[in-house]
Amino acid sequence: MSKVSKIFSKINLVRFSLAVASITIILLVLPHADHQGLSYEQNQPWKYPLLTAEFDIPILRDSTSMRIMRDSIDRSFVPFVKRDLQLEKENVERFNSLIAEHASPQQSQLLTRLLAKTYQEGVLDNSLTEFLRTNNSSTLRLVSTDQNSRQIMALDASRMFSPRRAFAFIDSSYNADKSSSMAPLSQELTRAINLCLNPNIVLDSAIDSRYRDQEYLTVNGALGVIKTGQRIVDRGEIITPQIYTNLNTYTEMLATRQSDRHDHTYFIIGQGIYIAIIFATLYIFLGIYRPRFFSDTRKMTFLMTFITLFTIFAIFMFENVVMGLYVVPFAAVPVIVLVFFDSRTAIFSLITTVFLAALVSTYPLQFLFMELTVGLVATFSIWQLDRRSQLLRTAALSLLTYMVTYFTTLLIMEGNMSQFSWRILIMFVINAVILSFAYVLILVIEKIFSFTSAVTLVELSDINSPLLMRLAEEAPGTFQHSIQVSTIAAEAARAIGANTTLVRTGALYHDIGKLSSPIFFTENQHGINPHAGLDPVTSAKKIVSHVTEGANLANKHKLPPLVKSFILEHHGKGMAKYFYNTAVNNNPDKVIDKADFSYPGPNPQSVETSILMMADAVEAASRSLTDYSPESIDRLVENIINGQIADGMFKESPISFRDVEVIKKVFKQRLSTIYHTRVRYPEMKKDTATARAGN
Repeated sequence: MSKVSKIFSKINLVRFSLAVASITIILLVLPHADHQGLSYEQNQPWKYPLLTAEFDIPILRDSTSMRIMRDSIDRSFVPFVKRDLQLEKENVERFNSLIAEHASPQQSQLLTRLLAKTYQEGVLDNSLTEFLRTNNSSTLRLVSTDQNSRQIMALDASRMFSPRRAFAFIDSSYNADKSSSMAPLSQELTRAINLCLNPNIVLDSAIDSRYRDQEYLTVNGALGVIKTGQRIVDRGEIITPQIYTNLNTYTEMLATRQSDRHDHTYFIIGQGIYIAIIFATLYIFLGIYRPRFFSDTRKMTFLMTFITLFTIFAIFMFENVVMGLYVVPFAAVPVIVLVFFDSRTAIFSLITTVFLAALVSTYPLQFLFMELTVGLVATFSIWQLDRRSQLLRTAALSLLTYMVTYFTTLLIMEGNMSQFSWRILIMFVINAVILSFAYVLILVIEKIFSFTSAVTLVELSDINSPLLMRLAEEAPGTFQHSIQVSTIAAEAARAIGANTTLVRTGALYHDIGKLSSPIFFTENQHGINPHAGLDPVTSAKKIVSHVTEGANLANKHKLPPLVKSFILEHHGKGMAKYFYNTAVNNNPDKVIDKADFSYPGPNPQSVETSILMMADAVEAASRSLTDYSPESIDRLVENIINGQIADGMFKESPISFRDVEVIKKVFKQRLSTIYHTRVRYPEMKKDTATARAGN
């Protein structure tokens, strides 16, 4: 493959796309201001160093003072009104039409005159009536407009009516008229008065709002100016309402000024370079020290997606919750990554995530110290997560570490405990509670990315699981063989630092394909050998088929791909040598096709499946030994494993020669323990037994 082809390979394109997508998404959600991260509350101390003005800042009234002054203006402000002459005319005409059939001419004349008189004095709407009553006032204002000028006239409202008082005036005046005797007001006349007695003195909204806003200018105007270089607030100073207003004015003006300059663009470019360097460092680590992860598209997609989403969550909490960054359980990053990768990758993922989130931290140094310390403690507390209860212990240790690091940073930064906050401790408790539920997220990740956690492996290794119970009942010899292989393989994995739980579980399931024809395998035979009447090729196909049958069973029972790999790789591309040798011996003049006797493979791709291949072959061969001396066991182990190496079985596996030597040593010790020579019990002599019987 040419260099150009390597550069533009599928995996490289995936890596590049993941990095670009992560950088772009994080940049989009980041707050883009070079003073972002200032978090302050009214009546709380200022947590930062001395803040001075970078430009002139107008001193505006604080919200409380502004509200008080506006309320005062509203109480003293004399409303502007207008007289609706058209309404007067229309209502008088309407009134005459309504009472025409219900009133005598004398009644009609009197009531019309009284109605016109109320309109002449003025009928106020309810809001104006309430204003005059509340303020104990009798003055309103009217703007009079002629061809040359506009004048503001004061109206005496003492003689004006509310609709209710106007009706009472008409009613009382009607009854008090002695000029002639008239019948009392009928229901129809009363109704007509109510319908036609509408306010003709109403608020002039446009003019009133204009003059009221002019009055408000005295409230909204600046009280003074904070000159460039002058103090806005100093560390430890209580943020009064006025200081709070000054800070808000400062941040608003700062955002406006930055939007008009190129500094904002440069700041975003700086953030992008920072994020790119962080991800580049992660890529370099994976490429050099974890190439098997770096070359796995699925694992790279998960890792970059997980780190990106976690960073976005941290930014969201910072921007929407006071001290929300302390609620984010950064310790969950190494815990979850450790489940699916390893401890070094988990720690590097923690460093990457924390450094990305530090972009929005109020105190970056304090944040880095606390989160990295807590994350490392969480990682060291879970070497291998195989029980849910381990998360509770990790959460408790994380909470304790948060408290210790918090007190430490307070003493370093303040020199005392004056800035101690119970709210932050509550945030730490919430953080620990969220961390203890990380198992739920692990289950979700397993389903989405088809990963396998240690907890799942522990559950699968339960011998009471349906598939293993069936193996124990239908192929008891194979089941016992699998138990023995899992024991010695797990011990070897522990000795070289491999995944013990994975090896144990994979060993238990590696031979489930034998369930299709248990009797064809030696460990399940009891005096009857079905191979006796078969030719070597047919027998070999029966033996070899247990790999593909096992893979089919794994798919049917939805075993994880990791476990399925043990089924496919425990024989690699090796051969059923017994039947191949038999075929060669029976046909000395014929070329025997090795393909008829070969397993489908592939050869072991991991350290764990390599251990199983060795353990499976050694354990099976040990059953044929007649001499279980240490020397005999040594020869057996050396011959089998060296033969596998010579056949090239481990060329695709990352296992080292040092690991192989350790594994050999473990196998020899374990087999010597299993097949140790028992002490023969002495037989009792007959004369001694007779003598004791006589006594």
